[in-house]
Amino acid sequence: MRDDIPTSDPSAGSQPDRLPAAENPQGAPAPVSGTHAADVRIEHDTMGEVRVPADALYRAQTQRAIDNFPVSGTPLDRDIVIALAWVKRAAAGVNAALDRIPADAAQAIEAAASAIISGRYLDQFPIDVYQTGSGTSTNMNMNEVLSTLASRTLGREVHPNDVVNASQSSNDAFPTAVHVAVTGALSHRLLPALETLAAALETQAERLAAEVKPGRTHLMDATPVTLGQEFSGYAAQIRLGMARLSDALPRVGALPLGGTAVGTGLNAPTGFAAGVIGALADELDLPLTEAANHFEAHGARDGLVEASGALRGLAVSLTKICNDLRWMSSGPNTGLGEIRLPELQPGSSIMPGKINPVIPEAVLQVCSRVVGNDATIAWAGASGAFELNVQIPLLGQTLLESIRLLTSASTLLATRAIEGVRPNTAHNREQAGRSPATVTPLARLIGYERAAQVALRATAQHQTIRQSALDLGIVAEGEVTLEQLDAALDVDAMTRS
Repeated sequence: MRDDIPTSDPSAGSQPDRLPAAENPQGAPAPVSGTHAADVRIEHDTMGEVRVPADALYRAQTQRAIDNFPVSGTPLDRDIVIALAWVKRAAAGVNAALDRIPADAAQAIEAAASAIISGRYLDQFPIDVYQTGSGTSTNMNMNEVLSTLASRTLGREVHPNDVVNASQSSNDAFPTAVHVAVTGALSHRLLPALETLAAALETQAERLAAEVKPGRTHLMDATPVTLGQEFSGYAAQIRLGMARLSDALPRVGALPLGGTAVGTGLNAPTGFAAGVIGALADELDLPLTEAANHFEAHGARDGLVEASGALRGLAVSLTKICNDLRWMSSGPNTGLGEIRLPELQPGSSIMPGKINPVIPEAVLQVCSRVVGNDATIAWAGASGAFELNVQIPLLGQTLLESIRLLTSASTLLATRAIEGVRPNTAHNREQAGRSPATVTPLARLIGYERAAQVALRATAQHQTIRQSALDLGIVAEGEVTLEQLDAALDVDAMTRS
């Protein structure tokens, strides 16, 4: 299984070798007024000359984008860059097989793309995430870097548009990279992390199966449950969230490649998309297919919106679980005090000995971010006009952030909180017996109104339901026998009825 997309590390990148003037396929750098000739070189595109750092592997169009988009200071997510390198590598091989580009150029492009996939040269992709909405700037950034590296290898020009970008458009290559990156992050990162969390919750559900405690509805006392039953519910929430994500994967993995500019496939030879997508699916071990309708795949990004909705659902589930953990571990002396979470760090700079539920709190913040990201993704997803969505970089960046956060948070919650949960057994059983709601089975024997009298008196007198029933003469007056009373108030039996 290939997991280059999920595990690439930008820190592994190296500074690119400086491209000597004699090897520069665009010509030697000319002196620039006011600068040292060694600092910059002159590149050309269809709009004219552009000054580019002398040691940069990118060229004119990348530099224009750097100059045009000084927005956030945050470059595009490395997973998208690496996914785009995968697309270019596969495209080069298929283009050569279809006689669209020379075989030696394809091999040089493949070698250059492999270097990027391995983590090299990632510093050569500096364009801000808030750029042209199609991702054309990043697509050309990749084309130019691959062109420079391949040209250096062959000693002749490998054109960024005519060769590296052959049979492609930014409008199909870039969103393809986004969908590949997201599919990889979901399949190889988040779903395994959620499996770890679900398994930890299921293990605790088994361990805590006999741990009786008060149930609560509206945060008020209700009939007893076991901690195991509660944890089984949490596990089911995560399993259902995983199922929703898995159900969305085929739509996320449906790629627009082959539609080129507007979905018609102009300039893409027959077999190109199928060959590239098949290679990507095999290399990355991902459920990738060609989109059934290229006009949908160009004009809309609904698969990404759907995936974000499933992530929002997980965030909602995790919020409920973490808030329950915080409530159950509250105290230790003046709260519910039903469970103990692992004690990980001092909780206060002023109150000695205070320990806080730090992992659930961190996860709750992640959930807040993911829910907010979903609103961003929905809004961006609605920004398609005719044959193109024009917020694709933001869609990819935001969705990958949500996936990355949920992956880390789920793993932390499992390993640093759930696995260490311990029950306060005696306290929980005592509290279960004190709940006024334990009168509920008795209502079958003495009626709802009489049972309500027992419950209200127990609450007012701070008694157990059993003592209240005895004080009201329910046994003495023959309404029930003592054996019937004790059987009705068996808190263990209440969790199994």
